[in-house]
Amino acid sequence: MGDDAIARALPLLQPAARAGAGGSSASAHGYLDLLGDDDEPVGMAPGPAGRLMVTRALPVVYERWWRPAWGRVLRGAMAGGMRDEHRIARLLLGLTPGDGVLDVACGPGNFTREFAAIVGPGGLAIGIDASATMLARAVQDTGTGPEAEQIGYVRGDAVALPFRDASFDAVCCFAALHLFADPDAALDHMTRVLTPGGRLAILTSCRLRSVPGRTVNDLAGTRSGMRIFGPDDIVDGLRERGYAEISQRIAGLTQFVGGRLGAS
Repeated sequence: MGDDAIARALPLLQPAARAGAGGSSASAHGYLDLLGDDDEPVGMAPGPAGRLMVTRALPVVYERWWRPAWGRVLRGAMAGGMRDEHRIARLLLGLTPGDGVLDVACGPGNFTREFAAIVGPGGLAIGIDASATMLARAVQDTGTGPEAEQIGYVRGDAVALPFRDASFDAVCCFAALHLFADPDAALDHMTRVLTPGGRLAILTSCRLRSVPGRTVNDLAGTRSGMRIFGPDDIVDGLRERGYAEISQRIAGLTQFVGGRLGAS
């Protein structure tokens, strides 16, 4: 996280959050830390899936092994891999040079770094996550190259976002909404921090409609603590919050949903 990214990220924080960030510099870990010594899975629903996200082991294997395997299991063996997810995120967000983009529950920053490359030196890509171990890996993988000056990481509550209203042109939340304790609140905050006309991209769970599928739904939700959304839940939620141009693609137990926030 470069000094320029720090300076540009701080004004986007709400006043109380900015005070908690320790003034004008990042923590010794390379990200703005709003949670301090709190090691609990902040904002996560109870269950093993949420607890897994804050472990020390997962960041080591997340980007190369765990996350692709998660996608194959939930989306189906014939679904595209991580390249396909990145491509869909780019399409749904429609980023252009100079944009500000927020990556919610960014994990090790694999999407955040790609967004930074698209928005360029005049833009800003911020990743927020509650896991110190995930963010440590994100900072390590980002390094100190030129793109680091337009990437910032924040350790904070990805559900109750600590940013000012209308701070970002685009918001992405991939593979996390189904793990949040209060997904409706998360959608409210993602909408709040978007500028009018801004775009939202979501990858989350989707309930299978068949009888055998309902058994899979029940097992997935009960065993992991993961929420299984209905096929219309997210689309209806975006429509109720004033989004237009809503699109949805369902693949196995997952769905990609995108929309543009109305200008009202």
